[in-house]
Amino acid sequence: MTSQPITAIALDTGTTSIKGGLLDQNGALKHVVAIPAPKIAEYGGRYESDALAYAAAADDALWECLARADGCKTFGLCSQRSSFLVWEKSGGLPLTPLISWQDSRGAASCEALRTDEKIIRELTGLPLTPYYFAPKLRVLLLENPGWMSRLEREELLLGTLDTFLIWRWTGGKHHVTDASMAARTLLSDVRQQRWSPSLCELFGIPMRILPQIKPSAGMKLSLDNGLILDCSVGDQSAALFASVRDDRAEALANLGTGCFVVCCIPEKKPATEQAAASGYLHTLVYQDEQLHPHFAIEGTLNSVAPALEHYPVGECCAEDLGVDDIFCLAEPSGLGAPYFVSNRFATCLPDPLHSELGIQFSAPVGHLSRKRVAALLLEAVIFRVARILEDFHRVSNIERVYLSGGLSELKCLQHGIAGCVSFDIYRLRHSESSLRGAALLAAGMPQACCRESEKLKLSTASDTNALCEKYKRWKDWLDTLLET
Repeated sequence: MTSQPITAIALDTGTTSIKGGLLDQNGALKHVVAIPAPKIAEYGGRYESDALAYAAAADDALWECLARADGCKTFGLCSQRSSFLVWEKSGGLPLTPLISWQDSRGAASCEALRTDEKIIRELTGLPLTPYYFAPKLRVLLLENPGWMSRLEREELLLGTLDTFLIWRWTGGKHHVTDASMAARTLLSDVRQQRWSPSLCELFGIPMRILPQIKPSAGMKLSLDNGLILDCSVGDQSAALFASVRDDRAEALANLGTGCFVVCCIPEKKPATEQAAASGYLHTLVYQDEQLHPHFAIEGTLNSVAPALEHYPVGECCAEDLGVDDIFCLAEPSGLGAPYFVSNRFATCLPDPLHSELGIQFSAPVGHLSRKRVAALLLEAVIFRVARILEDFHRVSNIERVYLSGGLSELKCLQHGIAGCVSFDIYRLRHSESSLRGAALLAAGMPQACCRESEKLKLSTASDTNALCEKYKRWKDWLDTLLET
C-alpha cells in the first residue's frame, strides 16, 4: 500500500507530556512521538516546572517529527491553556518557572476584584477564578514591583507557553499569541478578540506588555527551523475541532484528567449569553483566517482522573450503577462550571474521602468495598456530564454526543452516560484528538473531517431505569447541597 503524503506536522504541548505527529492527506495521524514534560513541583498551591527544560523537550519532539516529514513545512501547535512565564528579552532566560494553569496563587487577586466579577464575566465569558493567567500575573507583579518598568521597556517579556515557544522558534522576532489562548487570560474581550483596556486596568496589567493577538489559523509565521506555523490554538479547542462539527447540533465530552463538555453554537446566538450567565463558560474555540470567531459553551469537571485512580473503576460494569441511595461528587479540587465551587482543603488533605466540597458522599462509605466506592465515583461523573448535556440541549437541541479521552474507554461510563440522556452517544476511537485538531487546522482541512470512520455508537445497558431514577434524586441532592 502506498503511503499518503504528509500534509502537516503538529505539536501538542501538554501538562504531563509533549506529543508530536504527522498528518497525511486522508487525515490520519502517523509517527506520533511522546516525550514526558518536566515534572511539576507543587508547594502551597503553587505549581511550577522548568521552562527551559520544557522548551528543550518540545524541540526534541519537533525535531523527531521533522526527520520523518518528507519535506512538509506546514506546522500546527496546540498548547495547555493559562500556563505562563516571564523571561528576559536579551538571551531568552526565564525569570520565572513555567507557572502551571493548576497554580492557585491568583486567589488573592480574585478576592481583591470580587466586586468587579460581573464586568469580568460579561467581557470574557469566564468566571473570576485563580485558574486563569491574569489573577496569577497580578500577584506576580505585586510580589516583584521592579518588573513592571522592565516589562514596559521591553527588557522583559511575558506570555503563555505558546508565546514563549513561538518567540524562541522565531529567534525573538514574534511576541504573539492566538485568539483562543488570549480568550482564557481574563484580559481579552471574547466578542472583540482583542485585549480589553478595562480588564487590563482592573488587573493592573498594561496592554503594551502583552503579546500581539493573531488569528488561530492562517498565521503563516516562518520559524528558524524552516517550518511555517499555520495555526496555534488552545489544546481543548484543538480537540473540539478534531471531534465535532460546528454546523450540527453536536457536543463533545472529553473525559481525561479533567473533563470538559462542549457544544459549538453559532456566533451571537442569544442562548449563548443565557448559558454563560448561568455559570457555563462562553468559549472562543478559534478565530479562522478570515477573522471569523467560532464559539462554544463549556462545562467542566475538575481533576476527575486523580479521584478515580485510587479505586478499581475498570472492574465496574453497568449493573453496579444505581443500586443504592448514596450520592457522590468526584472532583477533588471543587466543582467546575457551571458551579465553580472551590475546595479550600484540596491541597492539604491526603485522604480523598475527606474534603470540604471535593470528593463527597451523602452517607458514610467506610463499610463499603473499594469496588462499590468506585461505582459511586463513576456515577458522580456520569451524572455531572448528563446534567451539563441536559442544559446544553435546552440551548441548542443536541442530537448527538461524542465521547473522547482516556476515561471514555470505561464501559461503565459509556453505558451510564448513554442511559441518562435522550440523544445518541458515540465514542470516538481515534486518539490524540488535540494533536489531530492542530494538524487539521494547520492543513486547512475541514472540522471533524475524518471522524465518521472512527466513531462507534454506544448502546445503553439492558435496564437503566434504576440509574435514571437515581440520577433524578442525585440532582435534588446536589441542589440542596449547593443551597446550604
